[in-house]
Amino acid sequence: MITGKTVQSRKTQALLLLLSPITILLGAFFLIPLGIMVVYSFLEPGLYGGVEWTWYPYNYGRIIGWPLNDYETFEPIYLSIFLSSLKIASLTVIFSLLICYPAAFWVSRMSERRKSFVLFLITLPFFANLLVRIYAWLLLLRPTGFINMALQSIGLVAQPLDMLFSSFAVIVGMVYIFTPFMFLPIYANVEKLDYSLVRASQDLGATPLQTFLRVILPLTLPGIAGGSIIVFIPALGNFIVPSFLGGSKVQMTGNLIERSFLQSRDWPFGAALALLIMASVVLVVMFQVVRSSRAQARGAA
Repeated sequence: MITGKTVQSRKTQALLLLLSPITILLGAFFLIPLGIMVVYSFLEPGLYGGVEWTWYPYNYGRIIGWPLNDYETFEPIYLSIFLSSLKIASLTVIFSLLICYPAAFWVSRMSERRKSFVLFLITLPFFANLLVRIYAWLLLLRPTGFINMALQSIGLVAQPLDMLFSSFAVIVGMVYIFTPFMFLPIYANVEKLDYSLVRASQDLGATPLQTFLRVILPLTLPGIAGGSIIVFIPALGNFIVPSFLGGSKVQMTGNLIERSFLQSRDWPFGAALALLIMASVVLVVMFQVVRSSRAQARGAA
């Protein structure tokens, strides 16, 4: 006789069987490499690359100023580059949001046929190689590129603008790359928006601004938060866009990590930098989780 306890046990076993492949995959390709990074960040760099298996927490001292020893000194340039990376990633989120938020409402009001076509166009850049797309911006932003030539031809500027190899070029490239990642979560949230609440707000005498701030914005906030996190995380550690569009003038933490591992072969320092980025990302995600939990608790109350 099959009891309820037996059925529940079989369901649990089936669930474990289904989850075991992805669990093994995550353990092999995420958790184990992450553990290696954590261990390496506390080891002494080898004389010719690699690591010496000696306890050496002073890699973090070069970045944040503690701990230090006789051989390692605090170098503010690393903290400055990290703060600059935070600023560029935050600006990427802001500009992506300013573009995608109104666009999501515009697309959601289209007919189903046009909506499908526009969504296809938004995802179309994924079919092209990332380096090709970045190189296209390199050609557009250079002094003899299309943008400068167009501005000069209509008389807006007399001399070519120095747009390439600047923070402006890096932010433009990042916004271009990460716009679909911001748009899709917002659009999914806007698509489910209950417009009867908007009409009720208008019937009760609310102004358009009040309706937006008290009805539309709170209902679409989960999509905004999700898109912002999805954009902020890869933007903070990105090194391809700064390498192409920033050159030597714009350095981000991702570039430092790349050089630490591939050029200077200072693996412990590169691991410490990578973990610093991961810690920042975890703080952002935790803040959002706590905020969402409190909002749900207030809603339930």
